[in-house]
Amino acid sequence: MPSPSERLTIEQASLFARLALGHVTREYPNKLDHVLEGPQDARGPRDLHPIFYGSFDWHSCVHGYWTLATVLRRFPAIPEAAAIRALFDEAFTDGKVGRECAYLARPSARSFERPYGWGWLLKLQAELLAHDAPWAQVMTPLAHAFADRFRDFLPRAPYPIRTGVHSSTAFGLALASDYARAAGDRALLDLFGEKAREWHLADSDAPAWEPSLDDFLSPTLMTAECLRRLLPADEFASWLADYLPHLAHRKPASLFAPAVVSDRTDGKIVHLDGLNLSRAWCWRELAAVLPPGGARQAAEEAAAAHLAASLPHVAGDYMGEHWLASFALLALTAGETP
Repeated sequence: MPSPSERLTIEQASLFARLALGHVTREYPNKLDHVLEGPQDARGPRDLHPIFYGSFDWHSCVHGYWTLATVLRRFPAIPEAAAIRALFDEAFTDGKVGRECAYLARPSARSFERPYGWGWLLKLQAELLAHDAPWAQVMTPLAHAFADRFRDFLPRAPYPIRTGVHSSTAFGLALASDYARAAGDRALLDLFGEKAREWHLADSDAPAWEPSLDDFLSPTLMTAECLRRLLPADEFASWLADYLPHLAHRKPASLFAPAVVSDRTDGKIVHLDGLNLSRAWCWRELAAVLPPGGARQAAEEAAAAHLAASLPHVAGDYMGEHWLASFALLALTAGETP
């Protein structure tokens, strides 16, 4: 079983880079999130999205680029570095960014990729801001467009979406908060914090009725990780003690048992590998702020068990291969991301 302290190695970074390079420009198969306003809108992925047309769907392509940017920054001398830089130079241009922005301006695209793709695009921009390259500057209009979508949407959202899939509002806020910090957008970060408080501050004794068959996020742990990022440390510690009061006793038990993946060729069932990896990410982040003792040990051991269950399956079938490396990377770099 991997140690709780296992971190990204150069060999893993190289593997993740090869996987992402193999799919971010692979146009088909493709699952579009696209509303046709008329026959003129019956167009292919590359025509609709000149940057993010690969990786089976738009959001997976975005976090495929995040994977590449992240491993390049951590290991700038990996064998795939030149290919990554060349790809970014070709992809991140003013003209292509302008066309991605124009797609968002369509009336029927108001809820396009909300909130999962929104969070990942801003997470990508947070990573690009850490590079000594022009890519983040070129991508700024697209990042601003998605930040503005959060600003418009959150005041109109009286309730969270407590799911283990793309609609999870906790996941979207958690990722987007990295962008708000990296970009120095205090007003956006404050908005995220205010909404997280409104949605979740009264949550207590979470029952953790999970997983569902196509979860790739833990609704319970994702809420905790979201608030860890957005509340002051003392306030978060008090909230977590009420939210998961029996952590030291490894309850709710469902959070400590890795999901069983029965068919990795099924695009929904393989989500459970993502659940194991994202739980490992959340458990590692939470363990780092828990005081020494039974709860921290339980969190660390849960992270290790979940990582061991699914890290060996990042590659294999395209249904998982086009996205799982990003979730493995979140887990392996917990505590180190921007």
